[in-house]
Amino acid sequence: MKTPAHSSSALLDKPTSASPRLAPPGAGLPKPELLVARLIFGWHRWQATRENAAALLVIERDRLLAMARGLSVEAAARPTLIKRLPGLEDSSRNWSVFMTLEHLRIVNVEIAEAITLLAQGRVPVRVVSTAAVKPAAGIGPEVLAAFAQSCDTLAATVAGVADLRTKTRYDHPWFGPLDAAGWHAMAGFHLRLHRKQVECIQTAWVK
Repeated sequence: MKTPAHSSSALLDKPTSASPRLAPPGAGLPKPELLVARLIFGWHRWQATRENAAALLVIERDRLLAMARGLSVEAAARPTLIKRLPGLEDSSRNWSVFMTLEHLRIVNVEIAEAITLLAQGRVPVRVVSTAAVKPAAGIGPEVLAAFAQSCDTLAATVAGVADLRTKTRYDHPWFGPLDAAGWHAMAGFHLRLHRKQVECIQTAWVK
């Protein structure tokens, strides 16, 4: 893996806050921002089809992998404090690129499991919690293959469901009850948010 051309060892060694004061995991978004996020996702969900939701998942997967594979292992593993993006919990803004991919892997697996159960007319027992899908520290390059596999598994799961507009729904903590189509639309939407996070991490190195 290579360090990006715009970075140098000096830039990568620029100190970041080791223990910034952040809100606890699962604290959510400020209420006004949450209302806006619901409107934005509602619009995204309204426009989403099986085909464009699947395409967005592939596009964002490939962008994330290209960015991560273009970094040195040292750079991609370094937690970096960024300004909070709209839609991103405060507790998530001191991650490394590898940690971000691990979070996405965890969520992809859970979405695939939810879609499988919803297609069977069953509601997952587990309550969705943003606090429960935070990555551990110390994630390494093995996450690249694991993240790619989680995207492939999710795509294969969706391909095996004839009708994603299930009567059964499963609650998202911010966006309420979603059918399988809603969870499918969520997947690429979620990847896009965290792809922007990875871009912010890289930008922070050169400031």
